[in-house]
Amino acid sequence: MSHYLGIDIGTSGTKTLLIDAAGNVIAEADATYPMEQPQPGWTQQDPEDWWKATVKTVRAVMRKSKCNPADIKAIGLSGQMHGSVFLDANDQVIRPALLWNDQRTAAECDEITQAAGGRKKLIKLVANPALTGFQAPKILWLRNNEKRNFDRLAKVLLPKDEIRRRLIGDYVSEVSDASGTLLLDVVNRKWSTALLSKLGLDSDLLPRVVESDEVTGTLTKAAAKTLGLTTDCKVVGGAGDCAAGAVGNGVVKKGVLSTSIGTSGVMFVHSDQPQYDSAGRLHTFCHAVNGAWHMMGVNLTSGGSLQWWVESVLQNLAGLSGKDVYQAATKEAQQCPAGSNGLLFLPYLNGERTPHADPNARGAFVGLNLTHTRGSMTRSVMEGITFALRDSLGIIQSLDVPVREIRASGGGSKNPFWRQMQSDVFGKKITTLKVEQGPAFGVALLAAVGDGAYKNIQSACKATIQVADQTTVDRSAASGYNKLFPIYRKLYSDLKDSMHSLSELQ
Repeated sequence: MSHYLGIDIGTSGTKTLLIDAAGNVIAEADATYPMEQPQPGWTQQDPEDWWKATVKTVRAVMRKSKCNPADIKAIGLSGQMHGSVFLDANDQVIRPALLWNDQRTAAECDEITQAAGGRKKLIKLVANPALTGFQAPKILWLRNNEKRNFDRLAKVLLPKDEIRRRLIGDYVSEVSDASGTLLLDVVNRKWSTALLSKLGLDSDLLPRVVESDEVTGTLTKAAAKTLGLTTDCKVVGGAGDCAAGAVGNGVVKKGVLSTSIGTSGVMFVHSDQPQYDSAGRLHTFCHAVNGAWHMMGVNLTSGGSLQWWVESVLQNLAGLSGKDVYQAATKEAQQCPAGSNGLLFLPYLNGERTPHADPNARGAFVGLNLTHTRGSMTRSVMEGITFALRDSLGIIQSLDVPVREIRASGGGSKNPFWRQMQSDVFGKKITTLKVEQGPAFGVALLAAVGDGAYKNIQSACKATIQVADQTTVDRSAASGYNKLFPIYRKLYSDLKDSMHSLSELQ
């Protein structure tokens, strides 16, 4: 029987799952690793940690499933987007990889915009403005700040594509993840030679790029032996984590939008044509669906804000640990009415992307008074995260993109209290799936398509993904949120100058 592996190289850990051809999850495993923060706003990781986690989790699912290695027909790869793995001519990692939430490249973003002839011309070339998280500014940062390392540079890979290199011995990316480098001609689904030339970068630095369901190679003898698989096992293109998660949620057709709350928060909507937000607040990327695109709003610190609040502030106060402290905090938040008694939280703890594109934005509680409790503050954090997602939803709807259904995933989908909050803040019904496995499941389906088990990813999703539950809008709560949201939106502009002054002191 044919089986397929989906491997998701995330920011905090790697998840691998094994499915059969019908989409049933047979086994899964996780492995975590650290993230370095050498300075405020800087984030980086050792790619070797990703490889060790990949080996550990693949071996774990094979052991749990007792599956015959010859039955593993293909692997799909997903991963954190935008990161930069710098390799020398001998495929040695030159320095720790800069991550998607690294904010050190503001000067390089200005350099790219100027080289392109301005923001509008840059968007015309690659469909997006220059943002600090993207890969292109990281390459320029290396050139501007670590010349010796840049002089050694032979290849730049995205995180999942570094794992691919270790699997198949070749340099390959695919269109959805490559869209987030700022170097892809998104409309034509190929590298932008025009922008590369303007930036003085050699196209040989980049891998070849394919569609997400294409086979990129098979396992080398060394990789097959290390993983306990065979050299007949294919590796398909896969997808960046946002596109992979959308595939795993069945967001592969017009009118369906997914909202995901993980470390970051994402609003993701399918599009049959490339569409743009002229102000550059949304990303326009190639979808993992062959010949389709998507628009996406990203909040850098969504679930990360709740994690900060619970683990850095409440952990010792609550006298609990692990999941217990999250459950206790949520229970306290539920005792507080919608709107947190007029308390607002700005979840900009590591800068912000949509809609502000501001690496120097900072978080804040606004409206505190003597009546507010710990529960009020927890609820305010959750509401602030959800308001940030509503910012993206509003931009998407302003472009006349139809949103008939919102599917929730990530940590925010597992909590009924937070699902209800999303429904009330968005003013729309929220649906969840019978099995929500995220990006790893999405790329496992892409692996099945690449192996020929399905005609295309749309048919794979139709056969394997089912809606489980629906959460409808509480009109009273929604009315209160509609009054608060304009105040929330105005706070950024009111506090921007102070945020920037404080960021300089940090």
